Amino acid sequence: MKNKFGVILIKPQLGENIGASARILKNFELKDLLITSPRDGWPNVKAKATSVEAYDILKRTKVLNSTTAVIDKFDIIFSFTGRKRDVNKKHISMSEFLKLIKKIKNKKIGLMFGPEASGLSNYDLSFSNYLVQIPSSSKFKSLNLSHSVSIVCYEIFKLKKLKPLNQSSFTKKIGKKGKLTSVLKLLHFYLEKKNFFKPPEKKNSMITNINNLFYRMEANDKELRILASLIGSLAKNKKKHN
Repeated sequence: MKNKFGVILIKPQLGENIGASARILKNFELKDLLITSPRDGWPNVKAKATSVEAYDILKRTKVLNSTTAVIDKFDIIFSFTGRKRDVNKKHISMSEFLKLIKKIKNKKIGLMFGPEASGLSNYDLSFSNYLVQIPSSSKFKSLNLSHSVSIVCYEIFKLKKLKPLNQSSFTKKIGKKGKLTSVLKLLHFYLEKKNFFKPPEKKNSMITNINNLFYRMEANDKELRILASLIGSLAKNKKKHN
């Protein structure tokens, strides 16, 4: 059995944030949403409207009347905050949190978030195993509730689902350097005719910069032919206008 995750919203104030959180859970393949004492009651019309196609998550949502009733359903509780809290709990970073949940096996893990206005109280935090600080700007640490839920659920989803890109699935035959050199000689020729290299003493450095730009490219033979045609066509069109 893999770890099971549940998102806990303590005393959420806005139905919109509850609905958005349900949608986030569905985005990142989590199913369990638990809330305590929602300020605007339950069921909530605004939560339903915001959840869009994640209404099935809302219909399964458990509504409880206390933090103690919620935490009894989990083995480990991680509480999330945007700032350092003065409580006697182990504070960990997001990266440490992710390392921990990779090591933990076969547990029910609660992800606890506080109300919009004040965050989790010290009483709520007393039930936590760990406090996780979500990194944000030191100039503005206040995070929207559903945004916080999104960050955490996304990071868990990455651990479970995302795999390194298989580079062998995309192969590109890069054109030979000699062909690119021929294209650039053509470009230099037409630039020279247009008196592009001014002042003359800067010509070498300008050519070096052009080379740096084009030799960074990984163009294939077809793309090099297109580039050569473009350069040639621009020169021909210019002659017609003259």
